[in-house]
Amino acid sequence: MDKKILKKRTKEFGLRIIRLVEALPKKTTGQVIGKKLLRAGTSVGANYRAACRARSKAEFVAKLGIVLEEADECGYWLEMIQEAGLLSGKQTASLHKEADELSAIIFSTIRTTKNAKS
Repeated sequence: MDKKILKKRTKEFGLRIIRLVEALPKKTTGQVIGKKLLRAGTSVGANYRAACRARSKAEFVAKLGIVLEEADECGYWLEMIQEAGLLSGKQTASLHKEADELSAIIFSTIRTTKNAKS
């Protein structure tokens, strides 16, 4: 996938996470999980941008590893939000799907980059 498109997609993912966190109940559980989701969700785009500025193939792969970890973590927190009854599956489904898709794209990019001849 084109880096410019993925930069835009990861940024939009972070913005959507922000809006979802704002919709969480203002009770302790919603606030604690919301902070964790907010940190991970906004980190996806920030770390992808950092990966695009990597100075070496190894640094690129390492930074993409962080992106993958954060996108996967978002999936976990979205599952927790739904299963704890903080928001409905309808409210979290499209973001969860996007977290899964971003994870798959990043995983594939890592694998392709590692297998590419220098």
